[in-house]
Amino acid sequence: MPSPTVHDARPAFDAPEIETYRSVLQRLRGAQKPAGRGAPAYSIYVNRPLGRLIAAAAYRAGLTPNQVTAISAAFSGIAILLLALVPPSLALGLAVALLLAAGYAFDSADGQVARLRGGGSAAGEWLDHVVDAVKLATLHAAVLIAAYRFLVPAGERAWLLVPIGFGAVAAVSFAVFLLNDLLKAARLRSSTTAVIRGGSTPLRALLGAPTDYGVLILAFLLLGWPDAFRLVYTLLFAASAAYLALALPKWYRDIARLDPVKEPSR
Repeated sequence: MPSPTVHDARPAFDAPEIETYRSVLQRLRGAQKPAGRGAPAYSIYVNRPLGRLIAAAAYRAGLTPNQVTAISAAFSGIAILLLALVPPSLALGLAVALLLAAGYAFDSADGQVARLRGGGSAAGEWLDHVVDAVKLATLHAAVLIAAYRFLVPAGERAWLLVPIGFGAVAAVSFAVFLLNDLLKAARLRSSTTAVIRGGSTPLRALLGAPTDYGVLILAFLLLGWPDAFRLVYTLLFAASAAYLALALPKWYRDIARLDPVKEPSR
């Protein structure tokens, strides 16, 4: 006589538990990297928290860090095209600022998604930096185009030197930031005694305002008032150039201290 069938009330397999949005946020806060020394205020207090919210949602949606980087590039690219091609107005300024801010927030989110997924890749970091470099170069080029087409009267074309100079300062600053990180990381790998000071403070964050991409984003809200935009953009350029000129000798000394002290030969 066949034995009676016993129906097990348990499922045939254990379904994976889906991590809640809140738990993902908590995990991100615990794995947050410290802000870089002198990191500007908008990046620390506005953009990073926004990026954390986006990263948690992107992670739960199954997006990869490279996909988040692509979304960041799309937002920034649309803003830059609008800036170069559309006559300035209050609506354009608001659209450009919002799109650039969204691109910046997604730029912060891609690295946080990588940490949630167990760590990023060299290719992903390369892609992130390339997108940043293209964004900085083309943004100031778009200001140059908009100034030539819409913002600057024919008799004041000397002002076109400002976005050219701003683009040069942005390119040099970005290259030096990357180089500083590269050399410091290389020294840490090769030395057991090197100590890299890090972290930021509210004072350092405020002092870094001239280099704050978030402040530059807010300046585009003034596109409906060309004279006001030109004034603020010029002041940001002057402040960024002065900051870079003052910081370069200090950065050089910081990198020089990474070299081991050589004993004099006898």
